[in-house]
Amino acid sequence: MSHVMRQAVQELQENGFATLTSIFSISEIAAILSTVEAADTTSVNFRRSQDVFAIRNLLGEIPALREQLLTPTMRQLLAALFPDATPHLTKAIYFDKPAGSNWLVAWHQDVMIAVNRRLNLPGYGPWTTKQGEVAVLPPRQILESIITVRLHLDDCDASNGALKVVPGSHRHGVIANNDLLAHTSRRVTCPVLAGGAMLMQPLTLHASNRSTSARPRRVIHLEFSTAELPVELEWRERAKV
Repeated sequence: MSHVMRQAVQELQENGFATLTSIFSISEIAAILSTVEAADTTSVNFRRSQDVFAIRNLLGEIPALREQLLTPTMRQLLAALFPDATPHLTKAIYFDKPAGSNWLVAWHQDVMIAVNRRLNLPGYGPWTTKQGEVAVLPPRQILESIITVRLHLDDCDASNGALKVVPGSHRHGVIANNDLLAHTSRRVTCPVLAGGAMLMQPLTLHASNRSTSARPRRVIHLEFSTAELPVELEWRERAKV
């Protein structure tokens, strides 16, 4: 593990987020974008509007991206993040925030996980079902097992939707919606260059502003975990790494 990755892992543990540069080369980014642009967009998992283009279940929709994303550098990063066991992928989403997008994301934590079915399980709930897909709020230890890796395909700063985060907010567990704003006074903005990555704990409070830039903000959001769910409950997008 490189010194830079070791430092990023430490920052992630302490602050709930960290950033890294040069995870992907310019040519690797170009290949990823080419694969995305060639995809059939007729699936219900593709959402396109004036303000956002998103692809849910990204690797299920575009399997060719798997090898393009799981490069040796990416695997080295995952080994640094999960030193005791190989993680599995639990979610993959592509976000394109076009130039001048009015789409903003309010302060929130990523507390719902996508699963295969609804079950009566202690510690799990509330449950939601949207377009036939089930999600649930799991126990805190499941959320704390997840690490998000946001791969940036464009230079990203405050003008085109860089994430704002609250350092240390991941230590407070699930925060009630009415209390979210009370935690945001120490917020910071996290610019990331193209080819870089932002690492984040799902319980870290985060948000993003509308874009005021002529530049897009394309990001691939990947979530990984080593946690196993109870028998008969499965991560809906679970995939080997």
